Amino acid sequence: MPTPDHPPHPDRLTPCMTEEPETWFADTPDGVEFAKALCGTCPLRQACLEGALARREPWGVWGGELFDNGRVVPRKRPRGRPRKHPVPA
Repeated sequence: MPTPDHPPHPDRLTPCMTEEPETWFADTPDGVEFAKALCGTCPLRQACLEGALARREPWGVWGGELFDNGRVVPRKRPRGRPRKHPVPA
């Protein structure tokens, strides 16, 4: 997302400027993957990620990565308890 240190280019809207704010703080794994995909074309992706790391953002999608407790995590776990036995594929 654009920040005071890294404002967007005046001629280009970034995905975080055109999507709803809730997009970047999705509750579901699919929602998180959607937000991460939107970041893929953003020209400010790297600056956004670096800023989020420096600020230790507590959660959300920043620069195409998911943050949880200030750290980048690979994916969002679904709600509820994990299964005792994996489901066969």
